[in-house]
Amino acid sequence: MAAKNGRRWNHNIHYHPRILSVVPDGAERALDVGCGEGMLVRELRRTVPHVTGIDLDAPSLDQAREYPDDVDYIRDDFLTHPFEPASFDVVASVATLHHVDAAAGLARMRDLLRPGGVLAVVGLARHTMPGDLPRALAGTAVGTFHRAMKGHWEHPSPIVWPPPVTYAEMRALAAEILPGSQYRHHLLWRYSIVWRKPRD
Repeated sequence: MAAKNGRRWNHNIHYHPRILSVVPDGAERALDVGCGEGMLVRELRRTVPHVTGIDLDAPSLDQAREYPDDVDYIRDDFLTHPFEPASFDVVASVATLHHVDAAAGLARMRDLLRPGGVLAVVGLARHTMPGDLPRALAGTAVGTFHRAMKGHWEHPSPIVWPPPVTYAEMRALAAEILPGSQYRHHLLWRYSIVWRKPRD
């Protein structure tokens, strides 16, 4: 179903404000890991002067490059691309970590941040039954309501389902790799992690 009123909506877009709200003042460089067709990249570019999007999916990047902006798009694996360490004030990622080893992905994003920079992740994980059943049912009901009111935009990027890591495992990984990070399990089948890299 196409988005209604000309505004795209899906479960990932719903949580873009979570990322945008934690962009630090004065941020000069931002990286969107798994940028897809570039919707979050373009939102970041409104406040950050230099924004890079990286993704492995060529068709999605082709769509991203159709927009008239000055974003740098890279087709490559963010785990191995030769970025300079500690070179970004913001590293953001939406629905990407479940495509890679989650621990390696979090560690790589951490290492790309400058001291004082912010890592903001929105991701998918696997529910553990029966403990997560009430939240899963509530999320389904709320998601159905949003779809009815807003429509649903299907992104062009590849899909991995089910996610290999559970919500509980993601919480533990965040605590281990990003000490002091804020982890939240959101209603609409997503979690978020926000972490500010300590200054030296």
